[in-house]
Amino acid sequence: MANPYWSEITTALDMSPEPVSETGHGDLPSVFGVSDFACATIGAAGAALADLQGLGASPVHVDRRLASLWFDMTLVPDGWEMPSIWDPIAGVYATSDGFIRLHTNAPHHRDAALQVLDCAGTRDAVAARVSEWRAEALETAIVAAKGCAAALRGRSEWMEHPQGIAVRAEPLICWHPEREGEPVALPKGDQPLAGIKVLDLTRVLAGPVASRFLAGFGADVLRIDPPNWNEPAAEAEVNLGKTCAGLDLRNATDRELFENLLAQADLLLHGYRPGALEGLGYDPQTRHRLNPGLIDVSLSAYGRAGPWNERRGFDSLVQMSCGIASEGQRISGADGPVPLPVQALDHGTGYLVAATALRALARRAKGVILRAELSLARTAETLMKTDGSLTPDEPIKQTDSDLSQYIEQTAWGPARRFLPSLKVNERAPAWPIPSGPVRRHAPRWR
Repeated sequence: MANPYWSEITTALDMSPEPVSETGHGDLPSVFGVSDFACATIGAAGAALADLQGLGASPVHVDRRLASLWFDMTLVPDGWEMPSIWDPIAGVYATSDGFIRLHTNAPHHRDAALQVLDCAGTRDAVAARVSEWRAEALETAIVAAKGCAAALRGRSEWMEHPQGIAVRAEPLICWHPEREGEPVALPKGDQPLAGIKVLDLTRVLAGPVASRFLAGFGADVLRIDPPNWNEPAAEAEVNLGKTCAGLDLRNATDRELFENLLAQADLLLHGYRPGALEGLGYDPQTRHRLNPGLIDVSLSAYGRAGPWNERRGFDSLVQMSCGIASEGQRISGADGPVPLPVQALDHGTGYLVAATALRALARRAKGVILRAELSLARTAETLMKTDGSLTPDEPIKQTDSDLSQYIEQTAWGPARRFLPSLKVNERAPAWPIPSGPVRRHAPRWR
């Protein structure tokens, strides 16, 4: 049976709809077709890579079971434990009229929430104070304090909301007007993307998933983080294969270093909140001036239009906003929101970002320079077009046979990772640099 997402995704990428080869069975338990979506987005990234090499889609193979597992955490520590991905007070709380999710993983987001709630930083204290608020009023107050929160909205409510209307008016991938440039051939090397320099200014999951994919096929990925930013649970997951450096773009010396790196990059991936990079002095015109041949792909939480276009957001919050969590609650009959079993918006958008970047590299080889934008909220609209099941006939669960026998020596200790879910021309991704923390390398290309 044809993948129900394939046509829309390949149309958005301006790519042949020729299907990739998919094997394996099973589904993640979900009200929407998450396993189909995993296969389609991972397959699209593989097909874009194959097309860049002039191979067509036929040599692309996706394992459905492994693709589903790669939409979650892929690393299994051996003799050590990864920190929790969630801050102790992050999560869903009951309000006086519904539910709200607080996202407090970053210290400044936690501080903003506690400032508004004016309570101790314990779950019991937060729950008691949240219960006194109406959900939308608390969401508004925390966002105004530069924090991150999302009230639970039903699907129909989101469709009538000004931001929901703005998101649905956007394409899955927003391509900006083309610019002419010098044709740039793909460098020759022993890996498909050898010699391609990727400057990665993304955080947590969606963007880093994209750059992890590109690194797996040979790209030189340089991740840049600001001082004091950490994401301990995600670093072991997504820093695989990357050089990870730190720069302060408010410091003159670091700005000069950054501009030199940007001038040499082939791809810029950034997930700054809309307007933030511009606020640092790097609007699209400046980026083009510094590097006329730069391919620029960005992502945001709620899109580039509408009243929430500058709102901070994450996968778990977008699920609350757009109706995913409420549909899970409605269909399951649960007492509260039921999110997806994995952060599918992050992972799916990440692979779409990688595919978009690869399509832009193919166009650059013909003298066309492109800039593109994606968002988690728009990805959600595509995901929700196909139903899944909370009780699939063949639920996918992790087994030891899904794990590689290769021991990855991460910075935290030995670990095993799931086997790759994708092969392109019989080649699976491989990452010579093991996972490690942010800012552990010098800011330079390899």
